[in-house]
Amino acid sequence: MLLVSVVALNFSAYAQSAQVSDPTSAGKAVFGRANCMGCHKWHGNGGGGYGGDALSLRKTELTREQIIETVGCGRPGTGMPFFVRGAYDEVKCFDMNRGDAGAQMPPEGGTFLRPKDIEAVADYVIAHIKGAGEPTYAECVAFFSSSSRVCDVYKAEAQKPDHATANTGKSQ
Repeated sequence: MLLVSVVALNFSAYAQSAQVSDPTSAGKAVFGRANCMGCHKWHGNGGGGYGGDALSLRKTELTREQIIETVGCGRPGTGMPFFVRGAYDEVKCFDMNRGDAGAQMPPEGGTFLRPKDIEAVADYVIAHIKGAGEPTYAECVAFFSSSSRVCDVYKAEAQKPDHATANTGKSQ
């Protein structure tokens, strides 16, 4: 009986560690749920969206704390919405209140996020997007957890021969 209990306990610990293999998975979920993808796209490269041309999170130089403030407070004068309840009212943002922001007041996000959710999305951006270069097929499949048709464009790019290596065998 004791052996069965020890085996069950070890299996339970193994199952829990397998589920938490990527500590940024909660941030990935928030990235989707809060519709960060609507403007920044799944890969974070930005581009056109309903809020305008979002900046590339892959090229951002913002620190973790700056990302947290930007997600919570939005970006004044842009389409980047705020996701903290009471932003610019009970919560000062960028050392401003609603009156200070005036016409530069960012829009309200479609959902409000808890501070731990904002921290989680910042950690996800730092771990998987910031400084990552151009999106790849492997990243796309990892993001969508399957061979989504969305990833087909990256698969085609991955299969193209590299011109630099293709030309090395040619004589001059």
